[in-house]
Amino acid sequence: MTLHSDWGHLRIRPVGPLVQALVFTAFGITLDKSRQGLVRGSERGRHGVPTLTVTNPGDFAARLLRDGNLGFGEAFIQQSWRGGDGTASLQAETDEIVDWLAVYAGKLASRGRWNEVASQLGWRWRMPRGVPNTRGGARRNVALHYDLPPDFFRLFLDEDLVYSCADFSRATRLKEAQRDKMDAILDLAEVREGATLLDIGCGWGGLLVSAATRRGAHATGITVSQRQFDYCRARITDIAGPGTATVDLADYRDQSGVYHSITSVEMIEAVGSAYWASYLRELESLLATDGAIALQLITFPDGRMEQQLGNYSWVDRYIFPGGELPSIPAIERILKRDTGLEITQLRRLSASYAKTLRMWRHRFCARLEEVRDQGFDDRFIRIWALYLAYFEAGFRVRYLDVWQCQIKRSADLA
Repeated sequence: MTLHSDWGHLRIRPVGPLVQALVFTAFGITLDKSRQGLVRGSERGRHGVPTLTVTNPGDFAARLLRDGNLGFGEAFIQQSWRGGDGTASLQAETDEIVDWLAVYAGKLASRGRWNEVASQLGWRWRMPRGVPNTRGGARRNVALHYDLPPDFFRLFLDEDLVYSCADFSRATRLKEAQRDKMDAILDLAEVREGATLLDIGCGWGGLLVSAATRRGAHATGITVSQRQFDYCRARITDIAGPGTATVDLADYRDQSGVYHSITSVEMIEAVGSAYWASYLRELESLLATDGAIALQLITFPDGRMEQQLGNYSWVDRYIFPGGELPSIPAIERILKRDTGLEITQLRRLSASYAKTLRMWRHRFCARLEEVRDQGFDDRFIRIWALYLAYFEAGFRVRYLDVWQCQIKRSADLA
């Protein structure tokens, strides 16, 4: 029960010492000569410095040479590099990786130069191509991540299975922070008793239930994940509150009607850059004249977004196939050019996402035997641990950001 059950695509021929040295030099990696194989996270000295250990230099260098960022992630799956000295538990190992990635944020931010080099050498055109987010493609891409069993997500998410950034500006516990996040989204969407709400990409239904039971709204959720649809449909049958909730297995492009409130929590990242404009136009067509849209979205800075479009990394292969991150300026440009909408409120939650991901990762690492009992192997476990660590580091140093924004019809056009 893994995304790649036989992992046959991971086979590669290791390279020799000379090529290893050339690859490490090209990628700016330094080896500590007194401790063979240690990749140092900084030149600030030996003590208190986050480190990675290259346990199989030939394999590690071969993957970097052939596949760049994709190879970096796959070398971790194969344990060709590890966090720390290579002997710690997975939690401690990935704690070290988070710290190391934070130190190397400057290198990550400048990776666009290596993308240019890769293109010239012919690397980039040899990379796999993601599946476009047509109706069929979107279902396939979403299924690879979100159609994992609910019991898997239950191992590390909160009790409501909310799989998006929590809001720790006041709360200290995950469940409370997720409730605060949902309240903030419902406030931005101006959800009140009797309001009609469309939740696009409704996940496991936490926001639907909250809108119906705590706000008295008539909430409709849509998802293209069969697992999430089945789970939500069973979950909402037990709702007892002033509002109502329904769920449909449907694409956002097939919606009709008019809604006072629309919510979209970390959904636009799965839409794909080719469809951002049509997605926002679709939201406009579904919005009541006096209505409000609340988006929660993960973003790159504008320049980094441009560098990453069309790139393919281990995240694209194993975690979020078909995903692309917008920037806030890109969203604003599309709104101005293609719609009569505008952003009216904006708040950043990046520090909260770093904390959310750390909690998820520690919970995940504490229940590895249960993960294995569900049929997942050690390669799957390592890529999920790396995913959670990688994004935690990104939000910690704001290589990535996450925002909540309110969108309404432009005052100039009202």
